[in-house]
Amino acid sequence: MARGGASGAKEGARKATRRARPWIERVARFGYTAHGVVYVLVGVLSVRAAFGGGGKTAGQEGALQTILLAPLGRVLLGLVALGLLGYALWRLFQGVLDPDNEGRDAKGLIKRSDHVVNGLFHAALAVSVGRVALGSGGGGEGGPDDWTTTLLQQPLGRWLAGVVGAGIFAIGLFQFYRAYDAKFVEKLKPGEMGPREKRWTRRAGRLGHAARGVVFIVIGVFLAEAALQSDPDEARSLGGTLSALAAHPFGPYLLGLVAFGLVAFGLFMFVVARYRRIETS
Repeated sequence: MARGGASGAKEGARKATRRARPWIERVARFGYTAHGVVYVLVGVLSVRAAFGGGGKTAGQEGALQTILLAPLGRVLLGLVALGLLGYALWRLFQGVLDPDNEGRDAKGLIKRSDHVVNGLFHAALAVSVGRVALGSGGGGEGGPDDWTTTLLQQPLGRWLAGVVGAGIFAIGLFQFYRAYDAKFVEKLKPGEMGPREKRWTRRAGRLGHAARGVVFIVIGVFLAEAALQSDPDEARSLGGTLSALAAHPFGPYLLGLVAFGLVAFGLFMFVVARYRRIETS
């Protein structure tokens, strides 16, 4: 009887999902677009900084401040917040309901867990951006020293921070793997893309994932160093990581490459928003 009830509930969830499918797809595509906007702005600001165009390296907070200062900035920032919330909901949908059939084996569960973590992070970011758009303070990017301090204050806090740093480092390595195998194109609709679009999409995706790999690896190293020294000030955000790259020998050139990669990833997100197959059932 219980099994029949569970089966009926599952079927009911499927029917509800099918009815909501057009909205889920629109939310996902809007989310990918907002995600791309943030990456393009971060990359452009960093390119300017790398090649002496004024300003300084900026992470998500700097990118969002740029939107805020534009004409109708609060309206635009509100749209970005809604888009990031849509992206978060889509990631949570992927992780919990598994529309891409990633499965329940170890590999599938890792991917689905990554979707959930990604969704929770972007939900928090969307709330923060929304607060800025409404004029109630906050920033687009929480200070890493704040949450690192909280982590270090927990029992076995140094070990926890070290594990998180190692996890972020591993995510960076995985980004390089994704850049190498380029399987991200398999989730697009190749029949709707011309040969030139396919070629440049693959290139932008590879460059973008490689740039993300560099950023995640550096963030992971800084967090591990914060754990080893019990010093939360050693942790770095996205903007702090880009600034650290600029401070090294040949830093402007390295920063420029990473910044171009982040712009490429943002443009790749626009392509994903247009051509990705959105499975909702």
